[in-house]
Amino acid sequence: MKYTFEKAEKSTVKIEMTLTAKEWKESLDAAYEKTKGRYSLPGFRKGKVPKHLLEQTYGEGIFFEEAINIAFPKYYGEVLDKETSIVPVSTPEIDIKNVSEKGIILIAVVPVKPEVTLGEYKGITFDKVEYNVKDEDVEAELKRLQERNSRLVDVEGDEPVKDGDTTVIDFSGSVDGVKFEGGTAEKYTLVIGSHSFIPGFEEQIIGMKKGEEKDINVKFPDDYGAENLKGKDAVFAIKLHEIKKKEIPEITDEFIKDAVGAESVEAYKKETAERLKKQNDDRATRELEDAMVKKITDGATVEIPDAMIENQIDRMVEEMSYRLSYQGLKLEDYLKYTGQTMDDYRKGYKEQAEGIVKSQLVIEKIIETEKIEATDEDVEKRIEEMATAQNRPAPDVKKNMNARQLDYIKNEVIINKFFELLKSVNTVK
Repeated sequence: MKYTFEKAEKSTVKIEMTLTAKEWKESLDAAYEKTKGRYSLPGFRKGKVPKHLLEQTYGEGIFFEEAINIAFPKYYGEVLDKETSIVPVSTPEIDIKNVSEKGIILIAVVPVKPEVTLGEYKGITFDKVEYNVKDEDVEAELKRLQERNSRLVDVEGDEPVKDGDTTVIDFSGSVDGVKFEGGTAEKYTLVIGSHSFIPGFEEQIIGMKKGEEKDINVKFPDDYGAENLKGKDAVFAIKLHEIKKKEIPEITDEFIKDAVGAESVEAYKKETAERLKKQNDDRATRELEDAMVKKITDGATVEIPDAMIENQIDRMVEEMSYRLSYQGLKLEDYLKYTGQTMDDYRKGYKEQAEGIVKSQLVIEKIIETEKIEATDEDVEKRIEEMATAQNRPAPDVKKNMNARQLDYIKNEVIINKFFELLKSVNTVK
């Protein structure tokens, strides 16, 4: 096999592979051996029909496609083994230039890792990102703790419904005196103020008392989901069975100790302030690092092959599908609800995907340029940090790690060193 290759447009390489007649015949013979079990002819057992008889019966091209499937990976792999500068990033497009008695010429257009021309990534001034913990932030955490530990209690006597109460109601809705689908329920739990019903519904339950029955008048919004109810006036017959109100615990040292284990309210406030500061510092660090990467990426030049962008979109669509599955939804159903085709949906990711791929390529180029690497000592140190956090001996943690986990740690170390470099060669103020 002889081959030539040349750079093509948009970070692709065109490889032309010329197979001799002998090499092509070997591929056809291999295709026959692989597929002969599918065929039978009168007088022959299945899988025992000679190759030339099958070609006479079904045509000379019977093994052509399978022969291509055999020949291409073999000879394409040989080219990549010899030409290490060609780094494919996706599956190549295959074409056939010529088939003759002398053999066959196969063309592969291969998307390859593109060349990155870095702009300035040193000597840049970045604005410092800072988030301070305020007293109201700590108080908000205390209120959330109260909410998490609240409980619902029955309202006593004739106390009426108030905003924020939880009610149990029967309701039956009708338009022009005719009940509509989905407008009737019994013993339905409704939190007043949740805005889970159409405007005006929950507000009219405020003031009702247990056992009371009442008709309320509402109007469906013009953009309501059900076509037959859009903009329609409706009447709901309501019967109120139960009223429950939220009982919020008082913030005391005893409550704090029971709820979170802190010794006192002041101790919890101090711990909370420290935790929020850590969260704020982490957030500020992420935002500064994102700003650095964006600035440096914007200044770089790279011609990204479409295949890399499409692969990134694939990953983003798959991630979205995974998240939807946790909500009991399928991506196909989500697209129907939002009125999108898959093509439209993928186009919505294109700009973001291109930005992600470009950033990754720029980061890799700087890492390569600056010769950033993870030494064995770096990896051991990171494993020790993980072991300390898990309160386990480092050898035990390392023993249970597979090659993929170790690679992840190495990459984590390299990325941390990358950002350390950026902060050391630029100014943050």
